[in-house]
Amino acid sequence: MSIIELLKLHPVIAAVKDHESLQLAVQSDCQIISVLYGNICNIGRIVQQIKEAGKHAFVHVDLLEGSSNKEIVINFLKIVTQADGIISTKAAMVKAARQHGFYAIHRLFIMDSISFHNIGKQVAQSTPDCIEILPGCMPKVLGWVAEKVALPIIAGGLVCDQDDAQSALTAGAIAVATTNHDVWQFKLS
Repeated sequence: MSIIELLKLHPVIAAVKDHESLQLAVQSDCQIISVLYGNICNIGRIVQQIKEAGKHAFVHVDLLEGSSNKEIVINFLKIVTQADGIISTKAAMVKAARQHGFYAIHRLFIMDSISFHNIGKQVAQSTPDCIEILPGCMPKVLGWVAEKVALPIIAGGLVCDQDDAQSALTAGAIAVATTNHDVWQFKLS
């Protein structure tokens, strides 16, 4: 199953930032778990726990303690984990992830018109499977991005409740990523 098919079937991504939220995520209905914590010593066990629960694991490499911002970390994750995908704000890391057979999500912060207008350039460099736009609680901006980029969009960051999730999906996002456990229960209306 492709990442797009997976996201369409399961549009809520459980983003986990600690062991406690990981435990809740593996017990939730969310089929995709975004790992926003860990280090080079425990990332293999974190991903293994997600995989044993029958879920898909995406590792945010920029937040992985003990790793460098060099592409070698992607090779390391390929060797020591069974992760399905990689998330990064760095075009080179996203590109390396694709080259190693991972699904790749390029995380982009939209702060102003300059960052908005740079999306095309960044995506051309990274060639991701999807982009994650932060903050994800801006339906108008998500709509602009959907018109500008022909890639699936994940709305992440500050998706605080189910109304935010519904607004993001209505605006053009294929999925939402959130650490809010209540939103993990969201069902499309």
